[in-house]
Amino acid sequence: MKFKRLAILGVGLIGGSLALGLRRADMCQTIIGYGRNRDNLLRAKELGVIDEFTTSAEEAATGADLVVVATPLATNEKLFSAIASSLGSNTVITDVGSAKECVVDAARLTLGSNFPNFVPGHPIAGKEKSGVDAAVADLFEDHLVILTPLGDTSINAISVVTQMWEAVLADVTTLQVEHHDAVLAATSHLPHMLAYALVDCLTSMQENEDVFQFAAGGFRDFTRIASSNPQMWHDICFSNSKSLLTVLGNFEDHLQALKQAIENGDSEKVLEIFSRAKQSRDEYVVGK
Repeated sequence: MKFKRLAILGVGLIGGSLALGLRRADMCQTIIGYGRNRDNLLRAKELGVIDEFTTSAEEAATGADLVVVATPLATNEKLFSAIASSLGSNTVITDVGSAKECVVDAARLTLGSNFPNFVPGHPIAGKEKSGVDAAVADLFEDHLVILTPLGDTSINAISVVTQMWEAVLADVTTLQVEHHDAVLAATSHLPHMLAYALVDCLTSMQENEDVFQFAAGGFRDFTRIASSNPQMWHDICFSNSKSLLTVLGNFEDHLQALKQAIENGDSEKVLEIFSRAKQSRDEYVVGK
């Protein structure tokens, strides 16, 4: 399979890396990029990420056999609405968003008869750096990509999107929309909230200069993801708020239990929590 015209809507880290990976796999004749920042699109073309570019989403989608939406979650409904009339009857559409229920709702509302050709997707890969300059062809190698097709999603569209991700050497799996959002709230969205909150908390402390001066490797490792794109994670926070609030509540309860154990001098309880956590973390690393 080879795409005659691939449209990447949002040529940043994820969209750019996908374009580079598919180019390396010789999967595309022409890659057209869409975005609002002309300088970024020019840079993407200079880097060989895309062949053509436009600041019109409708123009990018016209004639494309595959459209990949890689823009912030908050833009999805507006973008789907803009491209709906430009899609061919066989055009396959997919996305890379970290939350899926909001994307599915936006697509169902706007894509009309093309909705069965929409395959919601989420690559579990990324960096704390953003932008097309951070894009690399091997970003998705040996990483999971989760597809969340619906009951009325076209089997052919699922096959096309699966082959696309497999071409960049990703491992493709499927989940139901609700389960995806619950799992990712716990394993991805919550850690980012904690990293941002911790750094912000320490920044506001009177002694913050000493805090950061004497911070060691553990602080750097734990807070690395706080260097991620704030706007993107702001959008994720509200796009998956229901699942995120549930897992934040669970974490809050757990943190309160740890605090209570320390206040009570309950050494056994604290050691139990730490030991259980270490065992789970070690088993996760071995499994990976």
